[in-house]
Amino acid sequence: MQAAFLIYDMNYIQISIEANEEQQEILISELVELDAAGFEQTDAHLLTYFEEDNFKSYEINELLKGYVFQFTILPKQNWNAVWESNFEPVVVDDFCAIRAEFHKPIKDVLHEIIITPKMSFGTGHHATTYMMIQQMRNFGFINKKVFDFGTGTGVLAILAAKLGAASIIAIDNDEWSIKNAQENFEKNNIHSVSLYQSSTLPENNFDIILANINRNVLEQYSSTLVNLLSPQGVLLVSGLLKEDQTSIVELFDELTLYNSQQNLNWISLLFANK
Repeated sequence: MQAAFLIYDMNYIQISIEANEEQQEILISELVELDAAGFEQTDAHLLTYFEEDNFKSYEINELLKGYVFQFTILPKQNWNAVWESNFEPVVVDDFCAIRAEFHKPIKDVLHEIIITPKMSFGTGHHATTYMMIQQMRNFGFINKKVFDFGTGTGVLAILAAKLGAASIIAIDNDEWSIKNAQENFEKNNIHSVSLYQSSTLPENNFDIILANINRNVLEQYSSTLVNLLSPQGVLLVSGLLKEDQTSIVELFDELTLYNSQQNLNWISLLFANK
């Protein structure tokens, strides 16, 4: 599931679009340009939400030509309360658990992360975040400099801090994600993260770069990400479909593919500097 914040005192228009996973990723990037306020993904449908007063009817209908879709007007309601009521803890093996404060502590895991389950991407429920966490178990963070590109809820940055990273820079271009991430850092007593709302990458060198974003963004920033890696650095990416693997490996041909992982139709790739 991928979503953005929806505001309490506002009507929304929901569009349900029949689309496979690859089509959904393309549609999300295009609908964001038309000011979509949020998304939810299933195997066969993409749900997207627009503020009723900010609904570009003509442009949206033009974009969705060739798709089967349906409009629904949603009345005002407390969206975060709805989201919380459906939020379940996420447990990644015996390594990491992600829960809300209203859940009971989860036993027999090495690391526990508490988040405020507002509607922002990166709660661990989506296969891409889940795989990122699984892969983070397999390399060292102690005293490393980390960059979290597209931090969302801040879960990966929080885990990096818990794993011993010396410093972490986390960025996201979404204002609500930044507010939610900051709240989650405070809730988990994390003080080693420098958080910025930005789409401009820092100029520092990093030992570890985490990028759980989509293919289009990776293509845009690939050369910059490679240049930001330290000589012994690693780059962990996800937000990718399995059919993206060949092109992404070619995109990062200056690096060595160290490990790949698949969950459903999604993949996560771990690269290391040659």
